[in-house]
Amino acid sequence: MGDLTSFERDLTERAAAEPMLRRTELWAEINSGSGNLSGLALMAGTLADCFSTLPGELRLRDPASVTAVDAAGRELPVAHGQNLHLTVRPNAPVQLLFTGHMDTVYPADHPFQCVDWKEDGVLGGPGVADMKGGLSVMLAALTALERAAGAERIGYEVVINSDEEVGSPGSAALLAAAARGKRAALTYEPAALPDGTLAGARPGSGNISFAVTGRAAHAGRNPEDGRNAVVAAADLALRLCRLVQDGLSVNVARLDGGGPNNVVPDRAVLRVNLRPVDAARQTRAEAGIAAAIADVARDHEVAIHSHGGFGRPPKPLTSAAEQLFGLVRQAGADLGQQIGWQPSGGVCDGNNIAACGVPVVDTMGVRGGKIHSEEEYLIVDSFSERAALSALTIWRLAAEAA
Repeated sequence: MGDLTSFERDLTERAAAEPMLRRTELWAEINSGSGNLSGLALMAGTLADCFSTLPGELRLRDPASVTAVDAAGRELPVAHGQNLHLTVRPNAPVQLLFTGHMDTVYPADHPFQCVDWKEDGVLGGPGVADMKGGLSVMLAALTALERAAGAERIGYEVVINSDEEVGSPGSAALLAAAARGKRAALTYEPAALPDGTLAGARPGSGNISFAVTGRAAHAGRNPEDGRNAVVAAADLALRLCRLVQDGLSVNVARLDGGGPNNVVPDRAVLRVNLRPVDAARQTRAEAGIAAAIADVARDHEVAIHSHGGFGRPPKPLTSAAEQLFGLVRQAGADLGQQIGWQPSGGVCDGNNIAACGVPVVDTMGVRGGKIHSEEEYLIVDSFSERAALSALTIWRLAAEAA
């Protein structure tokens, strides 16, 4: 170890000694796919029991109302699970935010349901890295902090949401409220690379559904009376693809619509994802989308209703964020860990937190890999490494603000 005080050494050793592996194994055996409401309820209750060992007020918060467009173009309500929200010492001089998610990408009927050992020291299982292992690291660090003298100077909020894997539509407002006034935030997504590298800058992400309404007609008798919604949607897709530039990607993900060959289709739904690297490109993308909608509606004589938007704002590496990354890197160096960071094409709740003006490191979770697949795994040694890293980072953030 490097330049640690005896207090810091005791703190980090306590964090590293927490029973993180067994907790993660138990949590990963609970299917908590984003749409599995009963599984999410069980997971939320389990997490509430575990995090209730920390002081403060713990609540399970209902999600905000959310809608989505179905394949027929109808806007329908979508149910999400409750979100865990813990508030500890809200009047303390140093205020921090810790976030994570309880949902996974594996639905209730997915074949990947159980943990297993890939090899010695490598645990596989649904959500072990993304991010039930990270939640266990967060709890370990906070538990060690609460046993330390001087913890009363540090206040914090914990938000563990149930819908991060689908863009956090029902928890975005809770995250924004919890971020207000915070010195910094740590989020427990898995490390960007198995060697522990952190994710730095991230692009934004916009998910938009375009419901196109045309006019049905007989394809043989009077096709000229119809207004083909599928053709209009395809034209819109091509126009949106022309928005692609350096720093802005456009992915046409799906086109639903059409029916019998003898009917001019009057309904179509186009689904698109756009990723701008900064706010300026997002603004240009929004203007381009509006122009494309207007042009297609005019040229094809159809109506177009758009649903969704840029739920994940771009997350540039600001000077405040660089300072926080530097603090984490120094903490790692003093613990004998080499910490670096690099840009990532992915998005997460760190985007939303950064958009509130709060510096955030959002990959403080375990080392592992192959997330979102049946080969997902975590490296067991990273439990103690990352818990110690978190505990030391938190303590030094408080000391820096003193």
